[in-house]
Amino acid sequence: MKGHRNRPSPGMPFRRRAGIARAAGPHSTLRAFLWLLALVLILAGAIAYSIVRRGLSAHDEPSRVEEVLARTMRRLATPQAVRDQSNPVQPTPGIIGEALEHYADHCASCHANDGSGDTPIGRSLYPRVPDMRAAQTQSLTDGELFAIIEHGIRLTGMPAWGNGTPEGERQSWGLVHFVRHLRQLTEEEIARMEALAPKTPAQIAEEEETRRFLQGEASPPPAKVSPEHKH
Repeated sequence: MKGHRNRPSPGMPFRRRAGIARAAGPHSTLRAFLWLLALVLILAGAIAYSIVRRGLSAHDEPSRVEEVLARTMRRLATPQAVRDQSNPVQPTPGIIGEALEHYADHCASCHANDGSGDTPIGRSLYPRVPDMRAAQTQSLTDGELFAIIEHGIRLTGMPAWGNGTPEGERQSWGLVHFVRHLRQLTEEEIARMEALAPKTPAQIAEEEETRRFLQGEASPPPAKVSPEHKH
């Protein structure tokens, strides 16, 4: 009888383990929070050190830490449901043509007609405008590209082109197709974009002078002289 009285009941080990798990739960959560807080502080310190050491000039290239942090935050800020969206617009020639016109008018000044980002504005922004033909952009899902076009990205030069209407969303999805099409651009398409690109008053006046000269209406247009850069 004595041995029987000292024998633990069948439920006791389970209850003991459950009690230990409950006791350890808050400590595990606190430990995870402290690790996360430490990581955030380390990243913030690295960014602060970079700013103090390098200043706030946009001439510098973003550090590796900034690049990784920016891409990670962009991905986390895009809901999973949006990232997983499939493009509901079919890539017909008409859709590609419409997107080409929109791109030439709104995007090429920063991203260049060929998507390389090799423009005066693209080379001067911080971070630099990416080459959208490269894997870093092409590996994004259609949903991620749509979110970037539709909603923009804070603290960069990327504006939000969406206007909150179904038609605006359709145009953004069309631009997603055009981003995919950049690797297959033809010379004819690039020439068409150059013709559609917005022009400054000086460019318009120069083209008009050239047109009048070719038609015999005026003297030859003056040769362009690069303005002297003075400091």
